[in-house]
Amino acid sequence: MESLALIEKWPVTTAAAAVVRADGAVAGTHGPLGHRFPLASVTKPLAAYAALVAYEEGAVELDEPAGPEGSTVRHLLAHTSGLAYDEHRAVSAPGERRTYSNAGFEALADHIARATDIPFERYLHQAVLEPLGMTSTTLEGSAAKDGVSTAADLALFAAEVQSPRLLDPRTVLTAMTVVHPGLDGLLPGYGRQRPNDWGLGFEIRDAKSPHWTGSSSSPRTFGHFGQSGTFLWIDPDAGAACVALTDRAFGPWAIEAWPPFTDAVLAELR
Repeated sequence: MESLALIEKWPVTTAAAAVVRADGAVAGTHGPLGHRFPLASVTKPLAAYAALVAYEEGAVELDEPAGPEGSTVRHLLAHTSGLAYDEHRAVSAPGERRTYSNAGFEALADHIARATDIPFERYLHQAVLEPLGMTSTTLEGSAAKDGVSTAADLALFAAEVQSPRLLDPRTVLTAMTVVHPGLDGLLPGYGRQRPNDWGLGFEIRDAKSPHWTGSSSSPRTFGHFGQSGTFLWIDPDAGAACVALTDRAFGPWAIEAWPPFTDAVLAELR
């Protein structure tokens, strides 16, 4: 895909990108697909997928208590537990507002580790990474932000989410559906969103503006971006997903570069 070559113009040293169609076919790639990049918050969809495997295995229930008092697994996945951004303290009641929280995903990982009696990084490996052949992906630290992976591995994950083998498709549909609709909140880097819609571990585009996806991205687009200059989006209406990984921290360059890149990818897919 010619549109992927736009990453050559980004003010970064190293970048890699891939587009995967809904049937798992790779539509195009650019850059060093085997280069390992810190994912930052693109770790969260991987952690969420492992949590959903634990749910389907019966190790946890989505509405069982987890995190601060009154919170559940579902609250933690949807950033509505009330936990602060990077501190294990409550700043609101569960379900009251959308407070994006690294601490919430760390609490989720701890909860699953206790429920399965398996350290979360090992559970993620056994439940998601190994079955998908994501041999270059590791988690050493926070389940919210310390994953390391490659564009090739994340392309495998993007194929899985679009055509699930590890999860029931109905579970993935739930994950890409708004949890606790109507809640406002801050989208890091993009200010307050009204509403700030989120599914189970995946951010949902809906009508958010400004946004890191493209102006032509469908409202059903879901995914995540990371402060390390990384993103993964899945657009069900386009029947495709896109991964882009870089070695430069998110900032004004990304706010400027990412949306036209996504629009070019979508235009070429059409």
